[in-house]
Amino acid sequence: MAAVEEEPQPRAAAAGDAADTADADADADVDADAGPGASLLLAGNRLSLDLYPGGCRRLLRLCARRTPQLLRVEFLQLSGHEDPRLLGAALAQVPRSLPHLRSLVLKGGQHWDARGACLRGSLTTLPASLSGLTRLAHLDLSFNSLETLPACIPHMRHLGALLLSHNHLAELPEALGALSALTFLSVTHNRLQALPVALGALSALQRLDLSENLLDTLPAEVGGLSSLQELNLASNRLQSLPASLAGLRSLQLLVLHSNLLVSVPAGLARLPLLVRLDLRDNQLREVPPELLDAPFVRLQGNPLGEALPGSPSPPGTPVVPGMPRLFLTSELDSFLVTPQGCSVTLACGVRLQFPAGATATAVTIRYRLWLPEPRLVPLGPHDSLLSGVLELQPHGLAFQQEVGLWLLFVPPRARRCREVVVRTLSDDSWSDLETRLEEEAPKRLWAHCQVPHFSWFLVVSRPVSNACLVPPEGTLLWSSGHPGVKVTFPPGATEEPRQVRMQVVRMAGRELRALLGEPQAAVSPLLCLSQSGPSSFLRPVTVQLPLPPGVTGLSLDRSRLHLLYRAPPAATWDDITAQVALELTHLYARFQVTHFSWYWLWYTTKTCVGGLARKAWERLRLHRVNLIALQRRRDPEQVLLQCLPRNKVDATLRRLLERYRGPEPSDTVEMFEGEKFFAAFERGIDVDADRPDCVQGRVCFVFYSHLKNLKEVYVTTALDRQAQAVRGQVSFYRGAVPEEVPEEAEAARQRKGADALWMATLPIKLPRLRRTEGPGLGQGAGLSLAPLNLGDAETGFLTQSNLLNLAGRLGPDWPAVALHLGLSYRELQRIRHEFRDDLDAQIRHMLFSWAERQAGQPGAVRRLVQALEQSDRRDVAEEVRAILELGRHKYQDGIRRTSLAPRDLAPPGPSASRSPEPAQA
Repeated sequence: MAAVEEEPQPRAAAAGDAADTADADADADVDADAGPGASLLLAGNRLSLDLYPGGCRRLLRLCARRTPQLLRVEFLQLSGHEDPRLLGAALAQVPRSLPHLRSLVLKGGQHWDARGACLRGSLTTLPASLSGLTRLAHLDLSFNSLETLPACIPHMRHLGALLLSHNHLAELPEALGALSALTFLSVTHNRLQALPVALGALSALQRLDLSENLLDTLPAEVGGLSSLQELNLASNRLQSLPASLAGLRSLQLLVLHSNLLVSVPAGLARLPLLVRLDLRDNQLREVPPELLDAPFVRLQGNPLGEALPGSPSPPGTPVVPGMPRLFLTSELDSFLVTPQGCSVTLACGVRLQFPAGATATAVTIRYRLWLPEPRLVPLGPHDSLLSGVLELQPHGLAFQQEVGLWLLFVPPRARRCREVVVRTLSDDSWSDLETRLEEEAPKRLWAHCQVPHFSWFLVVSRPVSNACLVPPEGTLLWSSGHPGVKVTFPPGATEEPRQVRMQVVRMAGRELRALLGEPQAAVSPLLCLSQSGPSSFLRPVTVQLPLPPGVTGLSLDRSRLHLLYRAPPAATWDDITAQVALELTHLYARFQVTHFSWYWLWYTTKTCVGGLARKAWERLRLHRVNLIALQRRRDPEQVLLQCLPRNKVDATLRRLLERYRGPEPSDTVEMFEGEKFFAAFERGIDVDADRPDCVQGRVCFVFYSHLKNLKEVYVTTALDRQAQAVRGQVSFYRGAVPEEVPEEAEAARQRKGADALWMATLPIKLPRLRRTEGPGLGQGAGLSLAPLNLGDAETGFLTQSNLLNLAGRLGPDWPAVALHLGLSYRELQRIRHEFRDDLDAQIRHMLFSWAERQAGQPGAVRRLVQALEQSDRRDVAEEVRAILELGRHKYQDGIRRTSLAPRDLAPPGPSASRSPEPAQA
């Protein structure tokens, strides 16, 4: 031992001054090599060599110097992208130079290719000497190129966490069972087809993640993992589960979604600590009764039919023993209701409960969720839309007992003096149903109402509405949100009882003063009154409004007090102060009217108040927003367009900028609820898809302040991208797309007008293509593709052109999509080898060979959409849905032209979609 310690001395003496120079260089490595902004590569008990090139060389120099600080190192990080020989040599020095090492991280994945795909590290094995790391408790080898487990790992008897995700492992050795101290094992995103029996010997294992592999069975010995708390087997090919899983008494989380399971052990329901069982997207046709009613079970996406319960019922939903419970998957748009009744959960999250006896005979119910647009969304001037539009058919079907309806909605930002109601179309007019709110989570609210028949339904936020029935004897109506607002009906005001309704809207004094430039200006709450029956009352009705804030009846200047009146649908406000007798008290103003409308009390030195009131009323209804246009980092042809409320811009960009990049948001613009606008790509860039929301190459939007107002589109160009990058732009304009779209130069001139419809222009850049590449859809000449269609005429086709377009979007994600489509790994390898120099050809061959095998088989398009979503390409899945929606529209239009369509297929026309009376809206 003494000889070993003295060995460096002769070398140092022999080297003389050169050794001193080497030592100085090594010191520089420790300090200077860290680069700007880093203090030391070797800091305390941590040695981080993965952030900069040459980490292995630095480690070898430190080991050669026998740096004393190395003896204190417990955490070592190296990059898996190092040269394999240098990496092996550096790792061989670790047991001798870092004897106290507890954590070793050798991850790849820090580099990306030209397309943005994550590159795996070069690590394929570990030196046998690492088995001498007797204190090692944490080993991370993720994102590397391991095909077998290094032989040294089973000898690391104190290892507590082993991370092997994103490698090429096809199997795990039986020797893995020797790791008796292991508590966490992650082997996700590998090629495992089977598990070793010895896995069941890991008695200390608490978390096991085997998701995204090729497993089709599990060994029964897995049930021996007595300490296991979390087990993730998602996205494999499991068709059954061993009954021994019921022996995992410590299990709290079991994730099994996206497999091929046709049954599950009944014993899972008896696991005492289980809080979540995820069985979504399998092939389950029956489930043990113990699991059907368990609140921790998720079963969406299974073909269970009448037995499937879906997610937990909304709070307050009555549970009726023996009542059938249905859950509709996304490809189903109808269900059968019998006199027995049933509880139904639609794929869009809507829930219905049909009590026993609601129908006298069996009835087929159809549903559809429409994207909101003005013809389907009747809104009053101060209303906000909180949901999509649900259509339930057959329209007008009267139930013998009312049906319970629960609609999910976006919680409104402002709740003071506002209420949430369900609005429906009945007898060609819109009305609001009595609605109760039920909260399942802080941001998950349900609007619950009882409906006597089916029609169109949506959730709306409106100012608080108070109503009463006025009898001939007279009555009093007051506002629950503003108690000082009252309406007194004297006896004899009406011969027949009539319904009256009141809404009150408040305006912030700060906004009014900014608008008028007058520090002392003030206004009362805005009062909106409406009624049924004759337009006028037989006797005058007394209205009481509070005086504007800061004004009292004893000190006010009556010349500055104005009573304003508006009669819808006119937008003008008239000053009627001289036409009524204003009675003033200390806090209130009273006046008499014979018919109802809108009333507003102003206190200002301005004389022409009507025009100012119109501007103030518009300001009440305007929303300040910003427009953004971002391009996906790994696919610049994919563009995200969104209109965001100003207060949400920063948070949204922080979330999106990991995957997207683009210019700063536009300047703030103001928009009304339900206002139409469109995006036009300019300067050589066009929309690259036939979309139902695209008119003459313009993408149409409708602004709703509580909805996302987001669309992702693909763009293309006719310019030569191999010569240079294309620098285009997208401009946003108010209104619908005009019948005659102006040329770009004319549009630019129109932006300068005082009433210009232009709102903003943001740059879009398509980068230059390398010579070896080509346009995404232009590489098909060398590949023979048989013509085919997926789908059917009613649900929509995916044509050969659509599939080519889809192939151009997938990029390096295509292997994940292929595996979720059911292709074997062997077939993937064959495609990669056959088209090894052409990524586009690999994708097209995979997609079309799969599509040809689906010819004539139902559900192919649904499986494709699911595979895209499971591969985290929801953007492409939404594109496919848009294509199918367009196909359905064309199919239904064709039926209508031939007079074959039932009346229920048509959305409500203009006459039916008029907004309700202001007080009802």
